Amino acid sequence: MKLHTCAHLMSLSALLALGCHSPVDDDGSTVPDACEASPPLVAPQKTDILFVIDNSGSMSEEQQGIATELPAFLAALKEGNGVSQDFRVGVITTSVYQRQRFADGADVIRSFPDQEGRLRPVRDESNQPTAERFIEGSDPLLLPKFQRLVDQGTSGSGQEAPFEAVRLAVASPLATQPLAEGGNGGFLRDDARLLVVVVSDEEDCSSTQRPPPVALGEDRAVDSCTEQGDKLTPVSEYYQAFQSLRDSRGASREVLWATIGPVAVTDKRAELIVDTTSGTTYVRNVDCPTSYGPGYRQSDMAKAFDVTRANLDSICKTSYQQTLLDIADLATVAQSVAVVNLPDPRLAVVNVTRADGSVQTCTAGNGDFRYEPPSGDRSARIFFLGPCLRRVGDTKVEVKVLCAG
Repeated sequence: MKLHTCAHLMSLSALLALGCHSPVDDDGSTVPDACEASPPLVAPQKTDILFVIDNSGSMSEEQQGIATELPAFLAALKEGNGVSQDFRVGVITTSVYQRQRFADGADVIRSFPDQEGRLRPVRDESNQPTAERFIEGSDPLLLPKFQRLVDQGTSGSGQEAPFEAVRLAVASPLATQPLAEGGNGGFLRDDARLLVVVVSDEEDCSSTQRPPPVALGEDRAVDSCTEQGDKLTPVSEYYQAFQSLRDSRGASREVLWATIGPVAVTDKRAELIVDTTSGTTYVRNVDCPTSYGPGYRQSDMAKAFDVTRANLDSICKTSYQQTLLDIADLATVAQSVAVVNLPDPRLAVVNVTRADGSVQTCTAGNGDFRYEPPSGDRSARIFFLGPCLRRVGDTKVEVKVLCAG
């Protein structure tokens, strides 16, 4: 008897010479004793994409800049780096609250009850809101709908709170509250990754406290959210909340994060400078002339998700095309795939075809991937490790199985 794929990858005698035995004979084994007619299948990769759009008074040109480059972004998403993509997109704003302290001592708090992490309505061709709250990647009107959706206007909060908006959207009761009741229920799918894309020209000023602990002053040369940053909810606390997300069946949710924010154009650093333009003094980030404040917290959150900061870019770039293409790469290159018809991970061989045509062969025995078995109606998953981590430009992922027969 030989242990093989249909291409006769390895003989049983060779395994026995190494002191091995056939897994077919193990108690409770699910390994077939003959080749299956159907190979293991790689399921389409499901990604729920949440754009967080700053809708403060300074964001008109930036919103238009994002909308202009969406065709390239969506085309890159659909290409998928060798794995079929199943995605949907929704938009929330950075508006949760605004606390303003005036020179006369008045302390005014403004709320945004129709926003605060709620998915924004998709607008029709006449720019009227519809009942839709997210757009499927297969929608033939995806592009025009998405372009209208990222245009959130400029009447929102001047105290941007993207982290808190995301927490409310996906990690609070709002996430499961039905759409008909004003919630986001149904947007996040089981077995789907979540990609968050923050677009803002100001620092994050997020807190889980109400009323918000930081008040903005009238002096534009003072960055209240940076100076009072110790009162805000730590970035690490938000990061842990996002990393702890689970779907309705209890499975861990893979979360990706990207930021187009107030950091330097040339090297992405966050650093405060005071700039005087037309007689008015503003706080900005260095090398980012259209920002309003340094992106310390924005940078820290991006780095928490990716130490290389490949997921971070500057809001002050003249074009966002390459930035969005890089984010599309981030969205499509998952380090795990769902698989079906895989009888035993010990017999799985995963071939990853790289951009140059070379093939990386991966096995569980060599520690190249980790296998998570199915549970209930949840698919099994393979998580790539070490030299088999997937890369931008990979063209194919194939799962083959050794079988006895």
